[in-house]
Amino acid sequence: MLRVFGVPVRFHFTFLLLLVFLIFIGVGQRQSGASTVVYVIAIFASVLLHELGHTLVARHYGIHTLEIVMFPIGGVSRPEREPKPREEWPIALSGPLVNLLIAAALGAWMYASHGLVGLEKLVEPTDANLAERIAFGNLILFLFNLLPAYPMDGGRVLRGLLALHMPEENATRLAAGAGQTLAIFMGLAGLLWGNFILMFVALFVYLGAMQEGAAARGRLLTAGFPVRAAMVTDFRTLQHGDTIRDAGNLLLATTQHDFPVMHGEKVVGLLTRAALVRAMMGAGPDGYVAGAMDRDFPRLKPDLPLSDALPQVSAASCALVMDDEDRLLGLLTSENLSEFILLRQIAQTKESGRHA
Repeated sequence: MLRVFGVPVRFHFTFLLLLVFLIFIGVGQRQSGASTVVYVIAIFASVLLHELGHTLVARHYGIHTLEIVMFPIGGVSRPEREPKPREEWPIALSGPLVNLLIAAALGAWMYASHGLVGLEKLVEPTDANLAERIAFGNLILFLFNLLPAYPMDGGRVLRGLLALHMPEENATRLAAGAGQTLAIFMGLAGLLWGNFILMFVALFVYLGAMQEGAAARGRLLTAGFPVRAAMVTDFRTLQHGDTIRDAGNLLLATTQHDFPVMHGEKVVGLLTRAALVRAMMGAGPDGYVAGAMDRDFPRLKPDLPLSDALPQVSAASCALVMDDEDRLLGLLTSENLSEFILLRQIAQTKESGRHA
């Protein structure tokens, strides 16, 4: 993991597999291995710059980005809160505009130095057309991301504009539906043409639209409730001097996965199940919890709107609920949040049935 402008950038394992695959298939053609590596890295650097464009414009609106995750078909920025409709469309447009600027800058440089080449000369990769292919790749990123289908940037622009005139839930449902429809057509086209990359992209777009639609329903069902309404209040803690063995025994004895670590009455860290497993394999059972815990754990205020806490819990799986004096009040986990949303959905369905 690396940090850019203070934002953590995480590479999904499938991203790294695709990177190796693209380099492998590029070697042995008319371009050199070095040019293949430069091209692949340049395209993914363009994707990262695309996401940083979103991040910097979101920061202008006071929205902090929790992390950027790099996937095979692009990056995903995770904001601390969902932007408002008037904020969403400029944030969404900023990413594709970065790719357009890169393409324009490379195009201007090439035109000034040796002139532009025809598209037919870009079909076969060579060392001579490396800059042209990078510019063309950024142009494709610009156009592809502007397709009006959620969760792509064009779909986010569409949702932001629709939400100016209708409830956000309806706007998200329409934009997500457009994304799923486009993904189905893309998948069918990929199947008919035997284009597996197009089918792969269609699958990611479909799943992304479905996930965004579910997230929108979650925001709707949690609207009007504070964090304290869904937090876990019956939980166990570990002490600063406890061992990994003590933590493992507590993990087995309870249904809890994440444990606040205390030093007296003060919270000093959070030990997640993943960190516990890593510590058990590394330092061993006699290692100390203090060496494995996360000292920079997510914190939430009890009166924070629950809908605003969704992105943080989604990214971290567990957040500690603390008051203004840093006293621990409870935990908000992704599992408990899902159960709260499920109960709200059942209650809302029954309420609608009574009024029908």
